[in-house]
Amino acid sequence: MFSAVLMMTSGLRKNSRQAGAFFLFLCLTILPFITSVANAATKMRSSRIIPAESGAASVNPDMLLIEVYQNLSENKLQLAQTKIDELTEAYPNFQLAQLIKGDLLLMHTRPVTSFGAGFSAAQGEKLKELRDEAAARIHAFREKPAPGLIPRPVLQLRDDQKQVILVDAKKSRLYLYENDAGQLKLLSDHYVSHGKFGINKFKEGDQKTPIGVYYITSHLSGSKLPDFYGPGALPLNYPNDWDKVNGRGGSGIWLHGVPSTSFSRPPLASDGCVVLTNPDFLKIAASVDIGKTPVIIAEQIEFIHAAKANAEKQLANKLLEDWRLDLESQNMNRILANYSRNFKTMQGDTLNSWFIKQKTGSDGGTPVIRLRDITHFRYPGNDEMIVSTFTQETLSGKIKSSNRKRQYWIKEASKWRIIFEINV
Repeated sequence: MFSAVLMMTSGLRKNSRQAGAFFLFLCLTILPFITSVANAATKMRSSRIIPAESGAASVNPDMLLIEVYQNLSENKLQLAQTKIDELTEAYPNFQLAQLIKGDLLLMHTRPVTSFGAGFSAAQGEKLKELRDEAAARIHAFREKPAPGLIPRPVLQLRDDQKQVILVDAKKSRLYLYENDAGQLKLLSDHYVSHGKFGINKFKEGDQKTPIGVYYITSHLSGSKLPDFYGPGALPLNYPNDWDKVNGRGGSGIWLHGVPSTSFSRPPLASDGCVVLTNPDFLKIAASVDIGKTPVIIAEQIEFIHAAKANAEKQLANKLLEDWRLDLESQNMNRILANYSRNFKTMQGDTLNSWFIKQKTGSDGGTPVIRLRDITHFRYPGNDEMIVSTFTQETLSGKIKSSNRKRQYWIKEASKWRIIFEINV
């Protein structure tokens, strides 16, 4: 695609006016938010080289793209050329980088005032996809979460959940956080693609990515998959319980890589999966724990200060503790006050009929209930919702029982109530 452009390797000569004109075009057509790109480059320069899975160094593509744009803004055409050469040498299949390299080479032979000057009119759709990718990559780096801010959806993890993944569909970004003794630390963030028709998956074949709280169920090796999936895939448990009770269907939502002949895909390009570059997929796959690592997919991830995050965590724990005390009381009115009149079950039971089925054996003693291994997440979507999962241990006289339970709490007016509950 770029061969005709890349053959123009005659001696480079500086042309400040062309570099400035080209950068102005970038500002007006691709990156209207580029005004602070210099600050972004300074902030991110320390992350230019990142560890590769093989142990060798690999170039951070987003960082080098920022540096190329910064050099163009400063009329440093030769330096921009050097950095784009470094990027294309590291990732020969990175089409966005090859396109920019082609424009830079053309800039030394004739005026270039359009992004993708080497493209033909017939390649207009491909050019738009690359423009969208450029915007998504630089936008995400400019708006990287400030140190000290916490992703709002993650309220509380279990001690054995060592990491959590969050996907911001609007930014086409995946964030990998470490759980360090209850404190979240951002380990890395990565460009991703998702569904061709956006988010809020509802049925099979709608080419949308679901939003919700999911878990990785397995790790599929690339050797057992078509090359389309790259070095492997991490299937998610879509549809989850909340999806099912709300009639959402479909299957096969994975985190996976790209074909060996590609580097990345446009922001909106998959049939519903979350797609990473192959180096990024390998990094993520090596970090997660199957069955334990939560994956939160949202339209947009909100980042908040620790004080607010702690207050929301305390709220979630208080809701659960009040429910536990009411359950111990064995007072039906107190217990049912925790549940919404719109309470749902998979089988279509009313709240009262469902509640009767939940009664466990007893020898007449007052039950003692203990909750452990608690997780809380703010559930993505338009509703105010918290999903809490925990192990409930009940001792009633000589009868002991233990089960893992999940509750979905929804805010109705000013009161939080359980809209759905299931044993998991």
